[in-house]
Amino acid sequence: MSVRPAAVANLFYPGEIRELRTFIADALSLATSRLPVDLPVPKAIIVPHAGYIYSGPTAAFAYAALQTSDINRVVLLGPAHRVAFYGMALSGADAFATPLGDVRLDAAARHLLLDQPEVAVNDAAHAQEHSLEVQLPFLQIVLDDFSLLPICIGSVHPECVSGVLEQLWGDVHTLFVISSDLSHYHRYAEANALDQNSVETVLQMRAPLHHEQACGATGINALLPLARRFGLTPKLLDYRNSGDTAGDRKQVVGYASIAFFEPEQT
Repeated sequence: MSVRPAAVANLFYPGEIRELRTFIADALSLATSRLPVDLPVPKAIIVPHAGYIYSGPTAAFAYAALQTSDINRVVLLGPAHRVAFYGMALSGADAFATPLGDVRLDAAARHLLLDQPEVAVNDAAHAQEHSLEVQLPFLQIVLDDFSLLPICIGSVHPECVSGVLEQLWGDVHTLFVISSDLSHYHRYAEANALDQNSVETVLQMRAPLHHEQACGATGINALLPLARRFGLTPKLLDYRNSGDTAGDRKQVVGYASIAFFEPEQT
């Protein structure tokens, strides 16, 4: 079996199992205490992908909403940071590893998408990519058993990504995870103002975001038209930036957890 090994354990999140479980459990517990008790299970979530000490508390809000779910397939999209390429990159591996174990990949979904001209297997794009990997330990904790389709997004039009998402839309057992941070390296007050505008853009599902507003803008812009078409309702679960968590306030990065709920859930 081909397994993509963990590349950013001990860098973006704890590599020791007990420390990793403790961090996630504490973050989920705090998030759960601040979420509505009757919050339904989302169809899609937007979550940040920085180091856990920076963005983990915000990411936990989206993952806490999944704790009572019966999701068994996760479609995970994140922007490429290490390798430049056109289109969308799939992994040829059978599983992705984290310190918590292996996550099996959805081979059938991968085979389905390879008919798309913008989609190809590109393991180099996945080898060191953190935007996808940092989501996995949270998913492993909150979901009992699931298959994963990780998609690394390069230079590609959001409409192409929307087409891929629509092919995989599935039923209530399929979750879409869009990995994205918000503004980068502004002063604290400026970042808050910029991010408030970006969050409102998402919540109103109106204009597209630019990559200066969100590094995962392509994935977000691909999700929004489908969310409108399928009648999803977005809800901001948490916002903060690195100046609120573990960084200084001179140059901060913004983070938000936003969930999208299907019509019968709201």
